[in-house]
Amino acid sequence: MTDRQSAMRLYLAVGCGAAIGSLTRFLSGYFVVSLLGLNALWSTAFVNIVGSWVIMAFATLTGPDGRMMVGPVSRNFVMAGFCGGLTTFSAMSLDTFILLFEGDLPLAATYLISVVGLSLVAAWLGYLMASRLNRLPKGSQATGS
Repeated sequence: MTDRQSAMRLYLAVGCGAAIGSLTRFLSGYFVVSLLGLNALWSTAFVNIVGSWVIMAFATLTGPDGRMMVGPVSRNFVMAGFCGGLTTFSAMSLDTFILLFEGDLPLAATYLISVVGLSLVAAWLGYLMASRLNRLPKGSQATGS
């Protein structure tokens, strides 16, 4: 495979991952707002927190000491593509500024601090879970006992 073909394969993987991640974000918003009847702030918070967990768990599982051996195309499909399309810093920023423009400084500050804080906690939990899986012997599976 030529360098150009490798690059095109990588770009296609990131683009497809981003499309799937964006569609997942949109459908999550529909589910949270339309079906659960919650405010759109919950939808943005949800995808950012889940995306933080996914990217850290996947990065840990597929890193140099990880138990999953995947190539750069697969890593970028998930991390840059899917997680990049799923999470939305820009929507979180917009939500925060709308709250500020509406004069609700306490809610804006609570929302921003909560989403960032919970996203970091989710990333930490993703790391802990994946690190634990990485330490299991290669032939074993985690059990619920």
